[in-house]
Amino acid sequence: MSDAAAGPRWVALTVAALATVMCVACILWNLEVHTRLGFAVLRQQYMALQLGLALTICFLRFGPRGGAVARPNLVDLAIAVTCLGVLIYAATDFVWLLQEQFYRPWQITLVGAVVVIGVMEGIRRRAGLMLFGIVAVFLVYALFADRVPGRLIGRELSPQRLVDYVGFDSSAVFSSPLAVGTITVLLFVFFGQLLFAAGGGAFFTDLAMAATGRARGGSAKIAVVGSALFGSISGSAVSNVATTGVITIPLMQRGGYRKEDAGAIEAVASTGGQLTPPIMGAAAFLMAEFLDIPYATVAAAALVPAILYYLGAFLQVDLIAARDGIAAPEDAELTVRKVLAKGWHFLIPFAVLLYALFVMRLDPEDSALLASLAIAAAGFLRGYDGTRLTLPSFGRVFVDTGTSMVDLILVVAAAGFVIGVLNVTGLGFALTLVLVDAVGSSLILLLLISAVVCIILGMGMPTSGVYVLLASLVAPSLVEAGVQPIAAHLFILYFGMMSMITPPVALAAFAAAAISKAGAFATGMAAMRIGWAAFILPFAFVSTPALLFEGTMQEVVTAACLTAAGIAGVTAGIAGYWGGRLGPVLRIAFVALGALALPLGFLDVSMVAHAIAAAVLIALAAALMFRRAGATRNDQPT
Repeated sequence: MSDAAAGPRWVALTVAALATVMCVACILWNLEVHTRLGFAVLRQQYMALQLGLALTICFLRFGPRGGAVARPNLVDLAIAVTCLGVLIYAATDFVWLLQEQFYRPWQITLVGAVVVIGVMEGIRRRAGLMLFGIVAVFLVYALFADRVPGRLIGRELSPQRLVDYVGFDSSAVFSSPLAVGTITVLLFVFFGQLLFAAGGGAFFTDLAMAATGRARGGSAKIAVVGSALFGSISGSAVSNVATTGVITIPLMQRGGYRKEDAGAIEAVASTGGQLTPPIMGAAAFLMAEFLDIPYATVAAAALVPAILYYLGAFLQVDLIAARDGIAAPEDAELTVRKVLAKGWHFLIPFAVLLYALFVMRLDPEDSALLASLAIAAAGFLRGYDGTRLTLPSFGRVFVDTGTSMVDLILVVAAAGFVIGVLNVTGLGFALTLVLVDAVGSSLILLLLISAVVCIILGMGMPTSGVYVLLASLVAPSLVEAGVQPIAAHLFILYFGMMSMITPPVALAAFAAAAISKAGAFATGMAAMRIGWAAFILPFAFVSTPALLFEGTMQEVVTAACLTAAGIAGVTAGIAGYWGGRLGPVLRIAFVALGALALPLGFLDVSMVAHAIAAAVLIALAAALMFRRAGATRNDQPT
């Protein structure tokens, strides 16, 4: 065999081995095998190993321009070997390094320098220049913080002290984000990969087709429902578009949707998956760690807003279909009964996951392990449409999980740099004071400014990176202004994710446009129109915490119903259809009544007034439907 042929093979085998070790180490850590065997292992030691594996895979698999390569060049190979060697050393000798940290030995500087350089180059290649630039700005600020004029002045740091701190300290790179990514999120990614390897992806797509494919505009409803199911566990809006969009976007175009709308619907539906439990693009677990609350509390709080998000998208595609005469796909032959008959076993792992999380109250990682075990058992015993777990495909799951985790681990490690700079310089406290003082006592103004900042900072960044960055920079200001912590963190997550469908850098919309062959900017604008509810929901749940299950069940139901009525009214006005085409006056009436029905606590309007607006809206909608039905009957031949 020639060297040219041997090179890519040894690289592929090495990457596969490292990725498998990453997954196996995570499983062993969560099973506490080291404790059962009598070994004391610090969490930082485990994280150092995982970071070293991720960096090594990154430089072996991806070239300087970020794309996959068959064979690394000599420089990348040297970087990969250095990262692996130094971080394995850090993992094995971490206890001594911690004991000597006060004296700043050269070994800590070496570890810190390798971590900082490796992670920064890694995110430049894999996460893009936006995140790289933001983190670089913070690192540069830390070097000159003592010379910054005004209230943003910070403590003086030498380059060595900065490298030692952000690249080694447990309050920086080896802090909560990296711990959540390597301990919890990795297992849920493993859970998702197992599900797809067993045929679960096809099952969910078929289930969405069976449930909605026969309805008007069924092709778009398949996209909404399928992307909601798929996206809630896939962890990435862009990858969700790429995975499901190749099926749903052409289907929508054949059904009669405009190219821009077809791409926009898929982008909105896929982005919503990052806001929907159980995984929420890893943000749910990070949020639980930041707020020091159970994961179940985060999932429960996110549930009603996610349902309302998809209600808005579903209504819009339905009304567009009715307005434009888009019928159901002619080949919609699947039924829910047929799909469930072939794939009912995929419901077992989700039942196990929910039972473990909400009844047994287990930690998320333990729940994911049990659910993964259930998938493995069901997947080996039963297949779906010819796809079944086998030993080779099961082994491939370990490799795919490890390689897919590389980007996330690098992103949360870089987020640890930002957290470290905020802590060591005092910038976090100063930013909160400056932002709160700038808007005075106006909470609505603070929320508006925060929303714009979140969208701008979120452009071009993955979900976990968006959340950790905004949780460190923006959320403290909202909490200081009186917003409930969980509402503040969900607010920043929503607007951070809205960058995925908001031009000029709308990654999910642009990915969908590449499939639909529509204009990227036009697709982004259409996505903002179709996903408009996502821009108002955060203001609703900040001002009405009942939408986050904060309050009595009566308050929760009332707030959810009023919000649903408001979303329906505004959506009908935007689409220009309700039981028939709406003229300008009726469109304005629907938008006005819908907006007034929304329970926005910032407005000096009582819940009674919101309820009255909702009642008038429902009466108007019913009258138009009855009039349309009567006109249809009168047109029937006697």
